[in-house]
Amino acid sequence: MLKSRKELDAELGGAARAWLDEALAEAAHDAARTTTASGTPHPEASPYASPPWELRYAAAGRHCGQENADSVRSLLLVEARAPLSSVTRLYEQGAAAERRAVLLTLHRLDLGDTALPLVEDALRANDPRLVAAAVGPYAADHLDPHAWRHAVLKCLFTEVPVAAVARLDDRARGDSELARMLGDFADERTAAGRAVPEDLRTVLALTALTAPADGGAHRATPTAAPAAPAPTEES
Repeated sequence: MLKSRKELDAELGGAARAWLDEALAEAAHDAARTTTASGTPHPEASPYASPPWELRYAAAGRHCGQENADSVRSLLLVEARAPLSSVTRLYEQGAAAERRAVLLTLHRLDLGDTALPLVEDALRANDPRLVAAAVGPYAADHLDPHAWRHAVLKCLFTEVPVAAVARLDDRARGDSELARMLGDFADERTAAGRAVPEDLRTVLALTALTAPADGGAHRATPTAAPAAPAPTEES
């Protein structure tokens, strides 16, 4: 979970707090410099020009501790009102931890659906840390149904807890196509002699829920996930 500035100030030592103050000031200065008096962003001079705060982004773990790096990087992105060019550059040029911080912050930036390629790239990876970060609020708001269903399956495949999927209850409810895909995935696992993840059953149960007119929820007849094969003497 990302920490607030107040929480960071309470945990960081004096040198780290001073470094964070300077880094955030640089980010705020860049945001002000690239915005006109009317609040309209100036066109960027070059998509390849890196403002000073981006160098701070990469160094966050070294100065504030790896346990605080995600939070510090997220604060920098928000303070800088990071445009798509910066977000893309930091993601594409960054290590896994730097990519994760970008993904965790996308929903806090004014990017519309323009950053979806970054989410799609993370979902193609097999790094559970990136997959978990990619299925947050930004994905819930912007992934189309087909891509979102595959994101849920990717979580099951990479053993990312489905609790990481933002708005899972809302988007999975009554989704018969997702139920079919989950059933196929369970069949494949069973045929291969592998256990069906409990998280699959959790999501499958959500697909069996529909929202009636009174705003509550009732359960439709669920599609049962295949049971795991019975153990043999060899197993």
